[in-house]
Amino acid sequence: MKLSDGKLKRMKALSNERGVIAAAAMDQRGSLQKALAGARGVDIHEITPAMMSEFKVAVTRILTPHASAILLDPEFGLEAARARAPNAGLLLAYELSGYDNTKPGRLPDLLPHVSVKRIVDWGADAVKILIYYSPFDDPDVKDIKHAFIERIGAECETYEIPFFLEFVGYDPKGGDERGLEFARQKPEIVKKSMEVFSRPEYRVDVLKVEVPINAEYVEGSSVYKGQKAYTREEALRHFREAAAVAGKPFIYLSAGVSNAQFTESLAMASEAGTDYSGVLCGRATWKDGIPIYGKQGLKALEEWLQREGVRNINAVNAVIQSAKPWYTKLGISV
Repeated sequence: MKLSDGKLKRMKALSNERGVIAAAAMDQRGSLQKALAGARGVDIHEITPAMMSEFKVAVTRILTPHASAILLDPEFGLEAARARAPNAGLLLAYELSGYDNTKPGRLPDLLPHVSVKRIVDWGADAVKILIYYSPFDDPDVKDIKHAFIERIGAECETYEIPFFLEFVGYDPKGGDERGLEFARQKPEIVKKSMEVFSRPEYRVDVLKVEVPINAEYVEGSSVYKGQKAYTREEALRHFREAAAVAGKPFIYLSAGVSNAQFTESLAMASEAGTDYSGVLCGRATWKDGIPIYGKQGLKALEEWLQREGVRNINAVNAVIQSAKPWYTKLGISV
């Protein structure tokens, strides 16, 4: 598989000297506003754009010296993008935060004042799109999402910028996505989604995927809660099977879990021998700083990030030593 010169140059900017993507994520918008409002005990409308930007700048400035790249959003994150360390590449989100909840299917939409051209003009090295996806969804809903991704893939191809697609599994019937039943379905949801978006018509360059299991339901894992969805051997098999169906480089996302749960999941990926190419890790690194900022302000957040945030990101960096260069999945050398 050949990459254009523009895409190749930008992929190098996003990865470390080993060709591994060790990226931090700070593109949360609605969920971050809500969490900050909760921490301050105020209405969500009292969390101003300036406060959102201030939080993102602090996280970006302190954590990017330890990351190969940072994912931000164009709404509140452009100032943070300018504050990143010189070693860190930049991914920008293109989707509107959340999804259309007026109809079924969690349909995505794009930021109305953003285009791939503008993302390139802002100095980004990649475009990131998040969609909620289930292979068990209504065929019409899936078709809308497939067309949506085809359009973005073509736009990214035109501007020679890598396309990172993040798909998050969900239950179209509205079940508990942190519960035991969904944990049992999750391996198949992740594998089938990885298979679909590896197809050439979508022109995705990197699959940003969930780990194919929920570590809290893996018997004997360090974060096991007592209910079993899989033995450790079954969990490792799910990791291997998911990696085998990926036709594109893939990286793991933290999906809002704790640092302990994410590092346990990555340890299983390593034990299974998967050829994943790194991580895009957000809340597992910095979310415990939200109440600090909410109650004690910016200086306290910066001190917490220097201490705990850096420790968290280094814990992830230590676990991804087994990650493989993104270009090996493509069968190319750079």
